[in-house]
Amino acid sequence: MSHSALINIDTQVSFFHRDYWEDIDFSDFQLAICQLITGCQKLEMPVVDIFHVADQGPFSLESGYVKPMPFLTHQADVTFHKHVHNAFTDTGLDHWLRVRGINHLIICGIRTEQCCETTARVASDLGYRVSFVSEAMLTFAMRYKDITLDSQTLRHRTETVLEGRFATVQTVSECLESLR
Repeated sequence: MSHSALINIDTQVSFFHRDYWEDIDFSDFQLAICQLITGCQKLEMPVVDIFHVADQGPFSLESGYVKPMPFLTHQADVTFHKHVHNAFTDTGLDHWLRVRGINHLIICGIRTEQCCETTARVASDLGYRVSFVSEAMLTFAMRYKDITLDSQTLRHRTETVLEGRFATVQTVSECLESLR
């Protein structure tokens, strides 16, 4: 039997204070992640909030920005702070999940191709079944040398490399339906 948990990664106020912040996909993201959280809570599934913490800047605890974005109204079952891209290294998340017999993770949050993807890969390597709900994720355009990848291209690239290898890519509706 599968026991599931929703892992909400880095949906924190800190991002509003980064120079790359853009509102382009934000309203769709808010709607999707709220639907996913509400659906998981109705199924009495634990919701885990993960926040990225740095020594300085808007991701430092001293900044006051390491807290849920204002539109989030859920009460997390537990919150972990991370200092690297994945939600497992030195956080206690793996222990918390295993003690509860959780073997299926549903991942949502911010920076699809960074912290969400890295967490999915590590979770898969640790033996968890992973649902990657990129519809309930947000990212921002990235530039390297003379090439810029917009958020939709990054999302598609991430879905392509994860699907069937590290995770099952699902929409909010597909994910919630699969849990019933």
